[in-house]
Amino acid sequence: MQDPELIRLSIFIGVLCLCAIWEWAVPRKTLTQSKLYRWLNNLGLVVFNSVCLTLLMPILAYESAVYAQQHQLGLFYLIDVIPYTIIVLTTVVLMDLAIYIQHIVFHRVPFLWRLHRMHHADQDIDVTTGSRFHPIEILLSMWIKIGLILVLGVPPLAVIIFEVVLNASAMFNHSNAYLPLKLDRILRKWIVTPDMHRVHHSVVTKETHSNFGFCLSVWDRWFNTYRAQPVAGHDNVVIGIPLFQHRQEQRIDKMLTQPFRND
Repeated sequence: MQDPELIRLSIFIGVLCLCAIWEWAVPRKTLTQSKLYRWLNNLGLVVFNSVCLTLLMPILAYESAVYAQQHQLGLFYLIDVIPYTIIVLTTVVLMDLAIYIQHIVFHRVPFLWRLHRMHHADQDIDVTTGSRFHPIEILLSMWIKIGLILVLGVPPLAVIIFEVVLNASAMFNHSNAYLPLKLDRILRKWIVTPDMHRVHHSVVTKETHSNFGFCLSVWDRWFNTYRAQPVAGHDNVVIGIPLFQHRQEQRIDKMLTQPFRND
């Protein structure tokens, strides 16, 4: 199999460029901050997080799936009557559900919310916001993912598919790009659209704590966490969190210290 990291990186760059062009061609909402300033810091954080994962994690998601396969660890390796294709599809869906549940937990547990709120502190929302997470949250998320892979026995192919879909979905649904309203209504029945996820980045508390899905939108509908539109409308909704509204909070050093500050 081709290097999974190369596959992920190639698709990440490709989707980033496509969404950036889409945002430039048909922007959905007027930005309040310098795009260059935000992009340098948000993408700088992506590089920093990648270095942290490389230095601090002895094993990543794909390697853990290979280990589980080699040692036949996990639920699906104990059940040998299910076709491989069904296992791959099922585990991808189950991992998306797990990310949805994890997202809710990171909003409701105070210590975890302090980490996750750095993602919400972006004062505009665009394609780079989809990769803006605190390194401690990235590390915790990776351990959760590894644990799930070992418990379920997720095949390596499913891990590659899931990580590609997750990254692409995050960039797509954070994009500051206009999607025709009729198409949005159709797509959001199944997947999270930019308009649907923009509600989640509103400063209004009820809206911040809604629409937790990353790829599949059905979880929000089934578990009653769905909110269709922001009260102020997409043109007027204020993005971010009230605590960190100063422009300097978009600097990478400020972002890294936000979980440990209350001003």
